[in-house]
Amino acid sequence: MRTIEWIDGHIDVVDQTALPQQRRVALHAASDVVEAIRRMVVRGAPALGAMGALGVALAAARSAELGYDPDAVRTDARRIAEARPTAAHLRWAVQQVLPVLPRGPEAVLAAAQAVVDADVRACATLSRLGAALLRSYVGDRPMVLHTHCNAGAMACVEWGTALGVVRALHADALIKMVMVGETRPLLQGSRITAVELAGLGVPHQVVVDSAGPSLIASGEIDAVIVGADRIAANYDVVNKVGTYPLALAAARAGIPFVVAAPSATIDLDTPTGAAVPIEYRDPDEVLLVGGWRMAPAESGALNPAFDVTPADLVTAIVTEARVIEPHARPDGQVNVAHAVTVPAMRRSGSLDVRAI
Repeated sequence: MRTIEWIDGHIDVVDQTALPQQRRVALHAASDVVEAIRRMVVRGAPALGAMGALGVALAAARSAELGYDPDAVRTDARRIAEARPTAAHLRWAVQQVLPVLPRGPEAVLAAAQAVVDADVRACATLSRLGAALLRSYVGDRPMVLHTHCNAGAMACVEWGTALGVVRALHADALIKMVMVGETRPLLQGSRITAVELAGLGVPHQVVVDSAGPSLIASGEIDAVIVGADRIAANYDVVNKVGTYPLALAAARAGIPFVVAAPSATIDLDTPTGAAVPIEYRDPDEVLLVGGWRMAPAESGALNPAFDVTPADLVTAIVTEARVIEPHARPDGQVNVAHAVTVPAMRRSGSLDVRAI
């Protein structure tokens, strides 16, 4: 099952806000796509990329019904790209389909479908590379991994990034346990990651976010494996808030902290993580649980959706094309472990939405 599909002129997508209950929704216009992204009906870097590309195709299809206007489609594309400012993959995917706008809606849809299909291939490949890398770090024995947020099939189109690595290891009987951070405030870990692991038959336990660093410090975790929403040119990693404490704990404990993400997540036009705009979401996501207010009426809330993990805390970044070990060498340069001969998704740089 693909989480995002083009069916009969519209986008059909799993509603991630409803999980663990299964519900799919149909999106018929660019405004539906923008709303779905903002409400996190769709989330996860590769999934947002697929949504961005198909969203432009949807805008082109609707425009064709009124007399095709590439400029109007370009305006819709800008709105889609701006729907989640931190997600590099969303803007990158929109950029991939823009060059074919003058050729009409069928060409736009073909370009968007190519982005979606490439995500499936990329995630399958990086999953195998990531599994091999963790085996080299931990050894050929069943391992205990810690993950945060959701980087499985629901965050992608079909396979997964960090959970794709877990899936590949599980196929070789090399998973003893996966510790799943619940991922407050929207609980993507307990609502989505745990559901995916249960479906795969992978042993797992859900833990509160604040317990992760202590579990790592106690020696109970062999490695941390997470996805990424954006990776800066210096290999700083932007991911769901709560990732940075896990990286600090992993560095202190001397265990690997591995990031699994497609090549398109690396934003060469963003020099460091400090340059990434961090999205702040509705305070009610923190203050309300099931409609019940969990703090006094006088209390506000700060709700950053992401944090930045500096490159020097990252053991390795696994993409579909290579494994990068971003530890500084004595000359200050980045140490790239090795490049693998795999066709890579090329990117020409991040999207300047003002130029669409």
